Amino acid sequence: MKKLENKVAVVTGASKGIGAGIAKSLAAEGASVVVNYSSAKDGADKVVAEITGKGGKAIAVQGDVSKTADVERLFAETKEAFGAVDILVNNAGVYKFGGIEEVTEDEFHRQFNTNVLGLLLATQGAVKSFGANGGSVINIGSVVSRITPPGSAIYTATKGAVDAITQVLSKELGSKNIRVNSINPGMVETEGTHTAGFIGSDFQASIESTAPLGRIGQPNDIAPIAVFLASDDSGWLTGETILAGGGQR
Repeated sequence: MKKLENKVAVVTGASKGIGAGIAKSLAAEGASVVVNYSSAKDGADKVVAEITGKGGKAIAVQGDVSKTADVERLFAETKEAFGAVDILVNNAGVYKFGGIEEVTEDEFHRQFNTNVLGLLLATQGAVKSFGANGGSVINIGSVVSRITPPGSAIYTATKGAVDAITQVLSKELGSKNIRVNSINPGMVETEGTHTAGFIGSDFQASIESTAPLGRIGQPNDIAPIAVFLASDDSGWLTGETILAGGGQR
């Protein structure tokens, strides 16, 4: 029997990159997966097609996790399609690096609205949608909260908040049998890191020179960890932060 047979998972920001990899891996282990996206419909549809083409179950649902109405619709459509939720992966996130002179109100709110408020609202929605047996919340943080690279003040602050929220909610929700853990990836090669110009940059070279395993990550380095945290194999873990950066910390 597959590890996630008869489970239902919602993965936010799952149209590409780490989120897409996690969605496909959860589905491969038997979960029915809701592929959430904000604007990249084509990407989300592609992920769904790949899952269903292999015999899995998946739907794509548009929604901006920083908006309460969108989150409510996300979980309503999930319930209509698959029933109660068992797993939430808070993967949706945005970032932009720049020095302190580049900090603006708009950029601060853009990153905090998605990376922090969005995580809270999605978790709120999941808690209402989990069944009597509880569930697993998996937050996607970042090793930036440990390595604090220059030029990342806003983004690192959002991921530091994710670390703190993971701890708080693990204590707050434990009595409901809801586990809350975090995966904090290092630099991962995705569409986003290509677009941002990180791939092939001095920043990548710096990461690879300091990471004990000597390379940046791939989405398939992160997805199996999410499967573990979603499954009963991690049933005694909550409030944990797993650094997944090739040993970088």
